[in-house]
Amino acid sequence: MADLNPDLLDTGTPPIPQAQGWARAYDGAAGPLIDLSQAVPGSAPPEALLQRLAEAAARPDSARYGGITGDARMREAYAAEVSTIYGSRIGAHETIITSGCNQAYVVTMMALARAGDNVLLPTPWYFNHEMTLTMLGVEPRPLPCDPAAGFVPAVADAEELIDGRTRAIVLVSPNNPTGAVYPPATIAAFAELCQRRGIWLVLDETYRDFLPEGVARPHEVFAASDWRETLIGLYSFSKAYAVPGWRLGAITAGEPVVAQIGKVLDCVQISPVRAGQAAVTWGIDGVRGWREAKRTEINARAALFREAMAPLNGWRVLAAGAYFAYVAHPFGDAPAAEVARRLVAERGVLALPGPYFGPGQERHLRVAIANVSAERIAGLGERLRGFFPSPLGGKGGSAER
Repeated sequence: MADLNPDLLDTGTPPIPQAQGWARAYDGAAGPLIDLSQAVPGSAPPEALLQRLAEAAARPDSARYGGITGDARMREAYAAEVSTIYGSRIGAHETIITSGCNQAYVVTMMALARAGDNVLLPTPWYFNHEMTLTMLGVEPRPLPCDPAAGFVPAVADAEELIDGRTRAIVLVSPNNPTGAVYPPATIAAFAELCQRRGIWLVLDETYRDFLPEGVARPHEVFAASDWRETLIGLYSFSKAYAVPGWRLGAITAGEPVVAQIGKVLDCVQISPVRAGQAAVTWGIDGVRGWREAKRTEINARAALFREAMAPLNGWRVLAAGAYFAYVAHPFGDAPAAEVARRLVAERGVLALPGPYFGPGQERHLRVAIANVSAERIAGLGERLRGFFPSPLGGKGGSAER
């Protein structure tokens, strides 16, 4: 067989299917599977939103090509939304609608970096961010985040890692995989660092709709007059609108950046799905109350998860927020993948091993809490109590108080 791209061959295989394969071997002895592996909405979208999709799909113009950077009405509606969120005037010409936030990230990285460059990724990282960079021949440079600091990255640590080939720093808040919410002052400090060093700050806010109650504005960096020189924002409609299958995301950037990313999009998507755009254009205001209710529900699940884990000796919830929690397991040097595999095989609880999210994560598991019911989360303590199979090895302690 002829050779394939070596950078692609060096890219890891998507990890979630592997973990879901472990779940297929579970015999159900401990009760129904509690699947905490993937960040997917746990409920269907509102019926009114589905009706708008059906109506839009029935229109002949939905079957034609649309704008490369998204339909005009969708861009206008999204620009109005982000202008309100950030307290700054952002124009429709400074927005792009993409086929999901993963695509938004890929095309942004293609616009910013070329093979041989590097991009700083706080670790633990979102694995698709690392995979994208690796297959593009761009070095994903780890920026370790201290669990004692709530996995919030430190600007001083980032500055030490920047060199002449650094093109960007990526921040994800609320974070995937940890659930950490970065303080506005931290985001502002990273924006100042990037501006001073002449690199880009790429801010992935896929989960911003699930900030804690009372937090109205994630940060102030879009309110700065010069944000267009150094800042690019990414977003996904999948979670807040419960429509991951519609594949809709967004980019906020200065007009010159939008023009360059448009070149990339013309080669990879032509235009996002138009019926979905029409439905979500209406839904930005039309299902706002439903979205706020989901925010309250998801935040309650994060609190419930902490309560369920609190009585268990050795298990430590290091961070929890939005869709995720990041947990230290009590089994010492046991490989996290083996802990996760045995946990689903013996207790019917599927979480993801920490090493899926970068180096130095063997003692950790990531938990996605949004796609399971409150009842299932409340039952986690009973499932985990006493779980300590001897074949795991390593130095551990009892998982039961």
